[in-house]
Amino acid sequence: MKKTYALLLLCLAPMWALAQVGEHRNQFAVGFQGGYSLNSVDFVTKVNQKMYKGLTGGLTARYTCEKYFKTICSIQMEFNYSQLGWEEEILDAKDQPVPTKDNTEEYERFKHSINYFQVPILAHLAWGKEKQGLNFFFNAGPVLGFCIDDSYDTNFTPNTANYSGRGYTNEANIDLLTEMYVEKEKKPSNSFDFGIAAGLGVELHVKPIGRFQVEARYYYGLGNIYGDSKRDPFGRSAHQTIILRGAYLIDI
Repeated sequence: MKKTYALLLLCLAPMWALAQVGEHRNQFAVGFQGGYSLNSVDFVTKVNQKMYKGLTGGLTARYTCEKYFKTICSIQMEFNYSQLGWEEEILDAKDQPVPTKDNTEEYERFKHSINYFQVPILAHLAWGKEKQGLNFFFNAGPVLGFCIDDSYDTNFTPNTANYSGRGYTNEANIDLLTEMYVEKEKKPSNSFDFGIAAGLGVELHVKPIGRFQVEARYYYGLGNIYGDSKRDPFGRSAHQTIILRGAYLIDI
């Protein structure tokens, strides 16, 4: 119930942010966008990770409703395909990479890819030129996501023999690693994902060609990939993403 209320407040936040009385605008812009993402998953219990590298892209629609003093106020909605996931670093008790059993030049790896359809609903606040020029903007608001598919890639199988004599001398540690691996290997327990995003960027309007955007954005997941009950391995398993994106919009 608390998550439901939190999600409702997040969805209404951009509307509240723009609920001011200023100089009225009635301008629509549509276009497409794409970018590069660096993702990790905030696991509790902690999992050592590298940044998962993926792509994101989709369609963008924006409605500019008013100019409040010097602030250009808009609502922006996106429909994106996003590649998220994590790449785990398999470390021994001394925090060193673990070589594979058959190839000492290759290290053990575990990479889980999870692809989402995401819908950011953002308050878009800009300062600078409305037309024919440059402005700076700030985006913030909720993001709703739905898991489309997932896959994983690994070159090892966790078992006692595999870890024996390689830094994992405690049987309990081996059991925990195996349990966590099995949990991570299966499909996400929760197909629905939600969180909040915020970003800073610049937009150049070149009439009559259109609007060009560059933005750096951060996504903080509030929903867990896996179950978070007491019997589950993880108390938290949420995405955290750094996104570098570009967009092209035309006024209609």
